[in-house]
Amino acid sequence: MYLQPEPLIFDLSSKGRKAYTLPDLDVPAVHFPEGYIRDEVKLPEVSELDFVRHYIHLSQKNVSVDSVFYPLGSCTMKYNPKVNEKAASIEGLTEVHPLQAEESAQGSLELMYRLQESLKEITGFAGVTLQPAAGAHGEFAGVLIMRAYHQSRGDVKRIKMLIPDSAHGTNPASSAMSGFECVQIPSDSRGNVDLEALRKECDDSVVGLMLTNPNTLGLFEENVLEVCKIVHECGGLVYGDGANLNAIMGIARPADLGIDVMHFNMHKTFSTPHGGGGPGSGPVGVNQDLTVFLPGPIVAKVGGSYCWVTPEKSIGRLKSFHGNYGIMIRAYTYIRMMGSEGLRMASEDAVLNANYLKVKVSPHYKLAIDRLCKHEFVVHGDIPGTDVRALDISKRLIDYGYHPPTNYFPLIVHDALMIEPTETESKETMDAFAEVLAKIAEEARTQPELLHEAPHFTPVTRLDETQAARNPVLCYRG
Repeated sequence: MYLQPEPLIFDLSSKGRKAYTLPDLDVPAVHFPEGYIRDEVKLPEVSELDFVRHYIHLSQKNVSVDSVFYPLGSCTMKYNPKVNEKAASIEGLTEVHPLQAEESAQGSLELMYRLQESLKEITGFAGVTLQPAAGAHGEFAGVLIMRAYHQSRGDVKRIKMLIPDSAHGTNPASSAMSGFECVQIPSDSRGNVDLEALRKECDDSVVGLMLTNPNTLGLFEENVLEVCKIVHECGGLVYGDGANLNAIMGIARPADLGIDVMHFNMHKTFSTPHGGGGPGSGPVGVNQDLTVFLPGPIVAKVGGSYCWVTPEKSIGRLKSFHGNYGIMIRAYTYIRMMGSEGLRMASEDAVLNANYLKVKVSPHYKLAIDRLCKHEFVVHGDIPGTDVRALDISKRLIDYGYHPPTNYFPLIVHDALMIEPTETESKETMDAFAEVLAKIAEEARTQPELLHEAPHFTPVTRLDETQAARNPVLCYRG
């Protein structure tokens, strides 16, 4: 994974060398106006081979699921089958334009319709929109739907959104952006929503509860039926953060548990690329009463053809065109290839892997909550009797060729390390990872400086992360 340092392309520069050969002009030459070409930008002059090697070396420094084990809890970085990419590159799908007439894009509309229907079947919801461009975008859409529902009934005094302390961090942001007051609900000793605290907050000012299930401790909400009942009895709605659907898919349907509206993180559950600020997808599912509020347009089947429809009380369009279609193709391919049995097996394997790794790691690191987990688990990263912390462990893991787990999340766990192996990793990979974690725990007691100064073998070693975020160095400085 880590190569010997190679000369920087700037150091190889020699005046007159070129990595390109252009044909003779067959049109009149045009000179750029003054100021368009900056003489102070001294780009390197290198051969084609040096140029190619420079970018190949850069690409080999990238860390990805295709190159290393990536146990990033909560974000779920799992292997994406390459057949999904093949499907998304089919010419008839890549060349379609969102402004084409419906009759000329029936194949694409059918694919979207089938994906909507598949998501409805998997989750039990009555309606689905594919429009949101990411999980957080879908979450925001779901909260807006909840607001529209209450406003349509004239129930405008509902301004309080209940959010468990084990929820995802975007939940308060989506609620606040929608104009709601956020009220935190604590967890009990088993990592569930504290029922008594929930009952105290439930009154006629409650918009609803945003429930992440399984939660960010990697635990299934043992009282989920009672939680939903309490919220519904005060007139509120239950929002399901569907980020962790990959732990229960094919086993439990969120709508059957009492969830009213939920977004899906397609990269976590349906094996699409992680958006990373780019082309993600965060569809939203709702119960029957909320279908009229879905953002539109949505694909509908009328007779034997497909068309766009906008729900009667739609909250409106949330994205240009119809969502990130290339991600939809990948997700649909994954669902069709896996089938119902395969999707359930993916969840079962994710849970099996997480619990296996948890048992292997627990002799060396204290568990946040010691009970059966789902797709991920959380340990404390501070080693007793040492000054080693979670960040030191993560930096040292890089030396061993592993991407670190999620650090310091969830916030309710001191020095949290959140570990998720996903269903795609082998027993051998997890055994090797657990062995390295055990070795690092021993290093923390015998050679703590190894951890404090890690990583040792990367092009850039330990950074001042605060300064790196606020004052990043984004260019070569010689």
